[in-house]
Amino acid sequence: MRKVAQLCAILIAQMPLLSPSHAQTRDISAHGEMLDRIAAIVNDGLVLKSELDVQMSSVQKRLQDQRVELPSQSVLQQQVLDRLVLQEIQLQRAKHVGLSVTDEQLNGALQEIAARNNIPFDQLPTALGAQGVDYKAYRESMRKELTLSTLRQRDVIAHINVSPHELEQYLARQQNAASNDEFNVSHILLSLPAAATPQQLEEISKKAQDVAARAAKGEDFGQLAIANSNSQTALDGGQLGWRKGAQLPQFILDLVVKLKPGAVSEPVRTPSGFHIVKLNERRSGEAPVIINQIHVRHILMKPNELDDDETVRQKLAKLRDRIEKGESFAGIASTASEDPGSAPDGGDLGWSGPGTFVPEFDKAIAELKDNEISEPFKTRYGWHIAQMLGTRTYDSTDDVRRQKAFAAIRESKADEETELWLRRLRDEAFVETKM
Repeated sequence: MRKVAQLCAILIAQMPLLSPSHAQTRDISAHGEMLDRIAAIVNDGLVLKSELDVQMSSVQKRLQDQRVELPSQSVLQQQVLDRLVLQEIQLQRAKHVGLSVTDEQLNGALQEIAARNNIPFDQLPTALGAQGVDYKAYRESMRKELTLSTLRQRDVIAHINVSPHELEQYLARQQNAASNDEFNVSHILLSLPAAATPQQLEEISKKAQDVAARAAKGEDFGQLAIANSNSQTALDGGQLGWRKGAQLPQFILDLVVKLKPGAVSEPVRTPSGFHIVKLNERRSGEAPVIINQIHVRHILMKPNELDDDETVRQKLAKLRDRIEKGESFAGIASTASEDPGSAPDGGDLGWSGPGTFVPEFDKAIAELKDNEISEPFKTRYGWHIAQMLGTRTYDSTDDVRRQKAFAAIRESKADEETELWLRRLRDEAFVETKM
């Protein structure tokens, strides 16, 4: 119990080295200075009263600023103490698994905070000081937050599974709720008389089925609209033009979100008659994401106890010469490369977008022409030779949409999973409250 021992040592150091007596003990009690108190013992750690007081003050100020009525002091204190206990349990867990936040990572996070507030990083301490915030304490608080966030990512988020079925269901719901997407739609209306007889209803229904079938087989939709539609857009070939999903009648939106561009719906009856809808084009309300991609393959070799950096570099240089003389890059990569992920594919890394590779790799391949092979170069993973197979621009809108959907599903599960995880940690911990 390191914190307990440290606290005891501080307290003992303040006590005069006199032989004990009742009078002296009473004198120490009367004149000694209480440095801190224990709010809770948590496994082999402590939550101190000073920590509780600081958090209480911070929470009270925030609630007052938000004009939220404060609960009773005892209720608020218990809530804050519970949070500090859970924080201490998580920090102990992080230490146990060897998780820590380096000064470099911490500085990176603080630089982002400074940039978001348009403050030069070197002026952040001054800016915080002007608000009455101690920079050293702020750094340590930020380090704790980053540690807890990383631990949650490791112990909770990384273990949340998203099945293909869940992903498709989510994307379908997003598609059905595509009120911000834009649709280029054509429409034919075969209207019904206000008091249509059964015979009229049957005749118009049959006509609608016939028109829809002709359109589905490829007959010009505009001409069919001009010839048959009772809509005001008939003379425009039934064109409704580009409309936001929210601007379309709900029954048309329900139809077009299920159609692929160029497809024609079955007739749908509403009080006004039978409607046939064609989706000409669709575009997302979000901007398309166009990226430049490269297609690269490589051979990786790693230094070891027998082969130092120079030996490995020379081996790769010889492999490069063999390939330049006509041997198969893929064949050599499959037998010589030490990258288990790409070696079975002949070193092929597939089409990759910006940020896929480490900076050293990006730099080495940046100027390569198609089919050109790099000289041996080193990254944190070892030594490489790489061949540029091609470049392209790629519409990654669907990929980004799926990535966002995956992240949204995982995050939707995260709150409940985090609560269950914290409950398990709390149940497994020894906690003794001293307040």
